[in-house]
Amino acid sequence: MSRPSAKISALIITYNEIGYIEKCIDSIDFADEIIVVDSYSTDGTYEYLKAHPRVQVIQHPFTNFTLQKSFTLQKATNDWVLFLDADEVVSPALRDEIMSTVQSGTDKAAFWFYRKFMFQDLPLHFSGWQTDKNYRLFRKSKARFSDKKLVHETLVVNGASGILKEKLTHYCYKNYEDYKAKMLTYGRLKAKESFFREKKFNYFSLVLKPLWKFFNHYILRLGILDGKKGMIICYLNALSDLERYRELKKLEKKNELAYYLLMP
Repeated sequence: MSRPSAKISALIITYNEIGYIEKCIDSIDFADEIIVVDSYSTDGTYEYLKAHPRVQVIQHPFTNFTLQKSFTLQKATNDWVLFLDADEVVSPALRDEIMSTVQSGTDKAAFWFYRKFMFQDLPLHFSGWQTDKNYRLFRKSKARFSDKKLVHETLVVNGASGILKEKLTHYCYKNYEDYKAKMLTYGRLKAKESFFREKKFNYFSLVLKPLWKFFNHYILRLGILDGKKGMIICYLNALSDLERYRELKKLEKKNELAYYLLMP
C-alpha cells in the first residue's frame, strides 16, 4: 500500500521586500500552499503578493520576529512547514531534496539548512558565515518558536533533527543603507532581550564586544578573504553589537527615570 503524499506549507514574513520576494516565491512553487504575513509594506510587496495566484497574503503588525513568525506558523494548514526569509531562494537541487525528504516518511522532526550568502549577486565565502545553519524545514506539530528571543528567533524542536546537504541561497545584502538599517534593528531588539533578562549595561561591553565581533569575523573567520565585501559585512555586523549596548543604556535610563517619577 502506497504512503499518502505529505503536503508542505511554505511560510514567509515580509516588509518591503520587492526585488527579492519574487525570486523567493518562484523558487517554492512546489509547495502545496504559500502563506506570507506582511507587516504593511510600502514598496509594492503587498500588492505583488496580493496579485499572485499561488499566494495567500495576510497583513499583520510587526512587534518582533518571534511573535511575527509564531503568528505565521499558526496559519499553516499542513504539518510539514518550510519557513523561509523573503531574501532566500531554494535551488532546484534543494527543492528535490526537500520533496524527497518529506515524502520519505522520515522520523526526524526538523532539518537544518546550511546557507550560501550572497552580497548582491556575488557570493560571500567567509566573513563568519561559512558554518551558518538554520532550521527551515520542520513539522508544525513538533516545533515552536521560543518566546525568549526577539531577533534571530530560536525554534524549539520536540524530536530528532537532520541536516540537508544542499544549501539555501541567501541574498543578505541589497545595498549598504538597507543592510545597515537591518543591523541597527537587530541591535535594538537584542538590547530589549538583554533588558528583559536584567542584563546590565557596561562600557566594557560597549567598547570591546563590537571590536571583538569585527576582529573575529574579519580576521579569525577569514572575512578578509572576501575583500571589500567582507570588510563591509564585518563592519556592519559589529555595528549591530555597538547599537545593542547603546540602546541598552537608553533603556536603563528610561527605566530609572520612570522609577523616580513614580516615587511618592
